[in-house]
Amino acid sequence: MKEESMSRRRFLAGAATVGAAAVAAPALLASCSGGSKLTPLKKEGEYYVPELPDKAIDGPELKVGLVGCGGRGSGAIINLLDAADNIKVVALGDVFEDRLNDVRNRLINERGQEVPQDKCFVGFDAYKQVIDSGIDMVILTTPPVFRPEMFKYATEKGVHSFLEKPIAIDPKGYRSVMATAKQAQAKGLSVVVGTQRHHERRYVEANKQIQAGLIGEITGGNVYWNQGMLWYRQREEGWTDMEWNIRDWVNWKWLSGDHIIEQHVHNIDVFLWMSGLKPVSATAFGSRQRRVTGDQYDFFSTDFTMENGIHMHSMCRQIDGCSSKVETNEIKDLEGNVIWKFDEEAVRKEFQQFDPYTLEHVDWVNHIRKGTAHEEATDNAISCMAGIMGREAAYTGQTVTWDEMTQSPQDFLPEKLELGPLDLASMTVPVPGK
Repeated sequence: MKEESMSRRRFLAGAATVGAAAVAAPALLASCSGGSKLTPLKKEGEYYVPELPDKAIDGPELKVGLVGCGGRGSGAIINLLDAADNIKVVALGDVFEDRLNDVRNRLINERGQEVPQDKCFVGFDAYKQVIDSGIDMVILTTPPVFRPEMFKYATEKGVHSFLEKPIAIDPKGYRSVMATAKQAQAKGLSVVVGTQRHHERRYVEANKQIQAGLIGEITGGNVYWNQGMLWYRQREEGWTDMEWNIRDWVNWKWLSGDHIIEQHVHNIDVFLWMSGLKPVSATAFGSRQRRVTGDQYDFFSTDFTMENGIHMHSMCRQIDGCSSKVETNEIKDLEGNVIWKFDEEAVRKEFQQFDPYTLEHVDWVNHIRKGTAHEEATDNAISCMAGIMGREAAYTGQTVTWDEMTQSPQDFLPEKLELGPLDLASMTVPVPGK
């Protein structure tokens, strides 16, 4: 586009992706060009741009452990093996032996790697045993309520961490992650988070365009993730309360944080990443309409006021039979004219690997082998806190602020972790105004 045809408040940045199991649409960034000359929001070198070769550099053998052997965990360990050579899986951990065995068998059958029986750990403390198994790096993919404590332990032991998102679902967890992230920085560890859009070629390129000033100053935005209902597990005979909750974790707010954090954090994070802003307050509403199990909402609509006074509207929905929100990865003006589009055809001539779930592990291994510290937990914790603000604003019907939420004593992790009874009667769907 010719520079002289750019004018104030005329550009929208639209970004989207089709994920492994869902369709999501992140940020629409309303902007102000501020004149015909492009003024960078940030100069090159002031923001992180990952190197994304198809495969990580060669190097000495790295020993990895996996904690959390569900669907995301089994996928993540395969992604790592696709991302780099000379990776040895030496330890596995999960609360449930059947899930652990599923991953163990998959590694044997698909990758020829057998994890010894004495390196397979079951129980709530399995993460400590995995981390203490002489590993260099750990993949943490349990239900997210457990992430802060596991990240803390791994960092104390000097182990590099891959943290599946979200990494904090309550204020206590947020504060823990922020403190641990500082420790990881001090120890020179590499910490990568599973917000894979930070390692997706189209998003990385779109962010470079935005930071270069293509859309000018960001004056507002919309983020959305609207799709059908996710999976659920009906209670089976013999399951205790705790076992049912964990096997059905994505539907219980104490385990997942609700889907505004568990899933929609991706798109909240895109806006915070590209704008460089965090929210100072949130006003929201939501409700439960058709969910089958658990105690969560089906949708949220949140108005965030950002620290410079602009607004971000966030919406997310998980209800079957409703429209999904899907956009293309391009930047348009308000008249719908495309002023930038990711040139996938050209990029495919240079690269073969386009899976962001693999590329995030490429980046992780490269930092470890190069000995360059890299830490993504801080930024993701801030995005998670934004989601927490939206959730609590909807649950209570009150406007909540960043300061009060970051200082809140709210803690979803039970004092006693065992496969026994829970107070299910207290796990009720929140009613705003009460």
